[in-house]
Amino acid sequence: MKRRNFIHKIFTLATVSKASGGILFTQAEKTQMIKTRTNNPNLKTILDTWEGTPIDQDGRFMNHEFPFIHKFGTVFKWMTSKNPQKQFKKEDTWQLKVIKNDTFLTDQNDIIVWLGHASFFIRLNGKQILIDPVLGKIPATKRHSELPVSPEKLQKLDYILISHAHYDHCDKDSLKLLQSQNPKAVFLTGLKMMPLLRKWIPNNEIQEAGWYQQYQTKDDLEIYFLPSRHWSNRSLGDANERLWGAFVLKSKEKTIYFGGDSGYGSHFKEVATLFPNIDVAMIGAGAYSPRWFMSPNHQDPEHAVQAFNETKAKIMIPFHYGTFDQADEPLSEPERILRQLEKEGKINQKLKILSIGEKLLV
Repeated sequence: MKRRNFIHKIFTLATVSKASGGILFTQAEKTQMIKTRTNNPNLKTILDTWEGTPIDQDGRFMNHEFPFIHKFGTVFKWMTSKNPQKQFKKEDTWQLKVIKNDTFLTDQNDIIVWLGHASFFIRLNGKQILIDPVLGKIPATKRHSELPVSPEKLQKLDYILISHAHYDHCDKDSLKLLQSQNPKAVFLTGLKMMPLLRKWIPNNEIQEAGWYQQYQTKDDLEIYFLPSRHWSNRSLGDANERLWGAFVLKSKEKTIYFGGDSGYGSHFKEVATLFPNIDVAMIGAGAYSPRWFMSPNHQDPEHAVQAFNETKAKIMIPFHYGTFDQADEPLSEPERILRQLEKEGKINQKLKILSIGEKLLV
């Protein structure tokens, strides 16, 4: 983004919280405490020691490792501060490369295709999956990379995964279109997302999971919902009413991890213990500046690499940059830093920076 003026920031914060989950300021300044725990009793919990997803004293979901509520003073400081990278951002002409090619839709191999931001098309064990499909624009934020395929061609999907309720991951128009084109697709998401999604998806099956729970799937494909360090809202007053998280997709031969929106935490190391042979890890590496403000919700490239190394996955695919301009860093910065970290030998395995629409064989 060109640095938003104060009035535009106020509008954005009050409507979609920068569309990405950077801001939470409507609650009073206090410490979150675990009041109770919950899960979906119809789903299997895979971690024996896990007592359920934590809920605070106000009945809202909370991060179990890093309880988090932004103080209004901190938010106001960010809103009124100058961006030291403003001029560089203004002069930055970099854009993600977009490959306009829909042949991946008929490919029979196990593949991953980045559709932009946090949206991925995955084929695994013959099943077609979309994660966090946002097929057009979102409120208050310009789209900087085109979709590589016409949305009308996204048919014959088996599963549609939604990591959380923020507008840049859960888009009403996209989901309504997809459900109309895929009447048999099963929607998989987190706890308390059903009332929101059912307005747009009246007939398809929807499954809600708590952290460390396994969805009910068929065809030798396992899908799990795991923690991420983030939060969730759609408007003022509904912060953390709906759960956020990450996904693991597992066939007999391959395992894929989608880290969702997340700040850095021990959950990346934990996923390596729960799933010790991850083939590909998609790790968020954008919307992180200023770091002092964004780090509870999003990772900078350095933390993204640390997270990837701790998953012990074979391939890292970075995402959450280049499509929507949601923070102070230039659009080009995440990829530039990642390539430098690769050059310095900081990445234990393989970094795969995808173009939009590029196909990665898994």
